[in-house]
Amino acid sequence: NGGLPTLEENCRVLASRGGMRMSPFFFPMILPNMAASNVSRFVGARGYNSTATTACAASNQAIGEALGVIRHGMADVVLAGGTEAGISQLGLAGFAVMRALSTRNDQPEEASRPFDADRDGFVPAEGSVILVLESLEHALARDANILAEVAGFGCTSDAGHPVQPEESGSSAAEAMRLALADAGVELDQVDYINAHGTSTPLNDTLETVAIKRLFGDRAYDIPISSTKSMIGHSLGASGSLEALACIKSITDGVVHPTINYHVPDPSCDLDYVPNKAREVDVRVALSNAFGFGGQNACLVFRKLEE
Repeated sequence: NGGLPTLEENCRVLASRGGMRMSPFFFPMILPNMAASNVSRFVGARGYNSTATTACAASNQAIGEALGVIRHGMADVVLAGGTEAGISQLGLAGFAVMRALSTRNDQPEEASRPFDADRDGFVPAEGSVILVLESLEHALARDANILAEVAGFGCTSDAGHPVQPEESGSSAAEAMRLALADAGVELDQVDYINAHGTSTPLNDTLETVAIKRLFGDRAYDIPISSTKSMIGHSLGASGSLEALACIKSITDGVVHPTINYHVPDPSCDLDYVPNKAREVDVRVALSNAFGFGGQNACLVFRKLEE
């Protein structure tokens, strides 16, 4: 399993039976880099190997780093994404005592409601998506089915509170701007934004502030949705799942909704694609991920034109 469940179980063993009864694989199972190590061992990949540990921004940072590896000619193909195993008593208690979780326990299917006025916290989840990134030349040479282009990456730090987003939205807005600039994309070319959208009162308001800070009045014309409304918040893996959502929006021409959106919040007044999927010709998608520690990582995905 790895992650927090392994840490929690071995702490129980230590307390009840002593240290020599702990698993000899304790450290290999909790080290963050072991996920990438196991993938490398499984497929026989001997090239560049790295692990991003930037909380909820980790997957976006990993994909952005992979983009740089390919651009700099260090590899033709990179496997990049994220994984999370955080559902444990320890993990749930830690988030609960921070008052970060939804307490709508009697209605779990409606508990995650990003941008809704009655949102009260996020719903924890687990998951993983790994993308195969490769240079265009390599993909064409093997006649690959190219789903989309990873076109740009931007990353900033709030330099502020360890868990609360920066209030002006300037750092998050700058991460978005950097990603778009890296992709050579103008503000009026963005067709869809996959929001970080955690369903916490503060994040959703300040993400809205950041989007409006960057896009100005055009922010009101861009479809925005939160994948977490449907599958919860898989923490370090969330960006990889949302990358897949962006890619599917590009390939299928459909933007998924933000479900459980019932009561509009005056502080969240953009188009969050409420409750029903929408057909949109998505050529450029922007994906946001903002992590504890004030780390902001944004990706731009683009339809590859013939």
